[in-house]
Amino acid sequence: MGAGHAHKLYRHGHSPVHELPAHCKLAAVFAFVVIVVSTPREAVWAFGLYALLLAAAAAVARVPAGFLLRRLLIEVPFVAFAVLMPFVAEGERVEVLGVSLSVSGLWGAWNVLAKGTLGVAASVLLASTTELRALLMGLQRLKLPPLLVQIASFMIRYGDVISDELRRMSIARRSRGFEARGVRHWGVLAKTAGALFIRSYERGERVYLAMVSRGYAGSMPVIDDVAATRAQWAYAAALPVTALAVCMMGWTL
Repeated sequence: MGAGHAHKLYRHGHSPVHELPAHCKLAAVFAFVVIVVSTPREAVWAFGLYALLLAAAAAVARVPAGFLLRRLLIEVPFVAFAVLMPFVAEGERVEVLGVSLSVSGLWGAWNVLAKGTLGVAASVLLASTTELRALLMGLQRLKLPPLLVQIASFMIRYGDVISDELRRMSIARRSRGFEARGVRHWGVLAKTAGALFIRSYERGERVYLAMVSRGYAGSMPVIDDVAATRAQWAYAAALPVTALAVCMMGWTL
């Protein structure tokens, strides 16, 4: 997997959550999300308990609430979609502040907002307590197809390289007095995109040849395989097991 690669979502720390192996946290978050999605939308109180569980996990991980809330802004497009549902859905209508809204649309909007927000929050919490390289190693440990893990690894590592190349090309254009102001400049931007593609393709070929020359045969070597103890698995399972109990009560009450 090579050297470590930092990302903006990660928050360095030494909490018990940070110290858990990545594959334990991946399995716990996946199970938690599946349980949340399986909860009936009518059990409104259950989603409140799920939020409290995530808040408790964030407190144990020593991740500030502001840090998580700022990164939840990524779901704004889904919020906008959910807000429109009560207005466009058909079926029984109800008056809310003088506005006619669809009952099924209101439930659908609540379903999307509650489950989507909890899923995004759990993912952000996972990313903020786990280094990117550890996440990739965790996926490999969980027996995800090796080719998919390698593709994700290269995409993440060389995404920054390509963005830096684009930034340098933009600086070069501006240093020559160019500034895109209308349709007339689209041709220059298209040539920039073409040049960026060619440079990225050539870089990829050079990287591949370098890997082959060093013995690459379709799989990346595992340098530090981290095994989890039973205690670590039990610690990671606390979140999904508690959520499962809440889900079962949501279906029975």
